[in-house]
Amino acid sequence: MPLSLTLASLWVVAAAAVAMLPMRWQWGPGLLLLILAGPLLVLIGREVGWPWVAAVLLAILSMFRRPLFGLARHLHRRLTGSA
Repeated sequence: MPLSLTLASLWVVAAAAVAMLPMRWQWGPGLLLLILAGPLLVLIGREVGWPWVAAVLLAILSMFRRPLFGLARHLHRRLTGSA
């Protein structure tokens, strides 16, 4: 198995472990996982191709859908000035 897919598998295991933590302890590790997802996607694209990137990106978006929707709402409010 290519290194990138091995790292992606470990990323999923780490994300599952973070999900089992209490909410107040999830912020730091969750943010770190979200930051590491970008370079991981690039590595996967270079090693095994962009169709795999699409699959991994869908998995990442599925796991982080609620925090990403919250971030999108926050940015929308901030940019439009609505309360």
